[in-house]
Amino acid sequence: MYNPDKSPLPDTGDAVRIADALLGSPHISFVAPAEPGDETVWFRDADGLGFELSLTTVEPVPDAERVAYAWDAVAAAIGNHPHFIRAALEQKSFGPLNLDTITAQTRTGNEYTLKLTGAPRPGYGKEPASSPTSPAADIAYAADRLLGNDPSDAERATAELLNHLAAT
Repeated sequence: MYNPDKSPLPDTGDAVRIADALLGSPHISFVAPAEPGDETVWFRDADGLGFELSLTTVEPVPDAERVAYAWDAVAAAIGNHPHFIRAALEQKSFGPLNLDTITAQTRTGNEYTLKLTGAPRPGYGKEPASSPTSPAADIAYAADRLLGNDPSDAERATAELLNHLAAT
């Protein structure tokens, strides 16, 4: 629940988390150390340009969903990969974001337009035609192989767990 006397940020470590995220980017050459409670993060990009990120607080939407959407997750994952320079949801000069098209650019200069199409994985909802890939006998066999010559405590515990799984 929103309390106007308290910051709506989850905690005072957000600047530190943002700085850590920037440190992991191949596109950022320097990030100034951040401390819990800081309200700004200063960094330089690969070209040496300096930027300051300011954390501002806003009243949170109490009924907002707290989920990551597939299109945001895909664009972020590609954009954070060292081989890519950027990945962004495509936006025409006028109008809303196109939530099913991502433009990605590689460090080698290639640009791709990625089309995101929702579809269940092949075979989803169908009963398997054959027996399970790891029947109980195979699991028990794997447990027996762990108990070779002079097994360690960890190997004994793993074998016991595998035998329990095979029995259930």
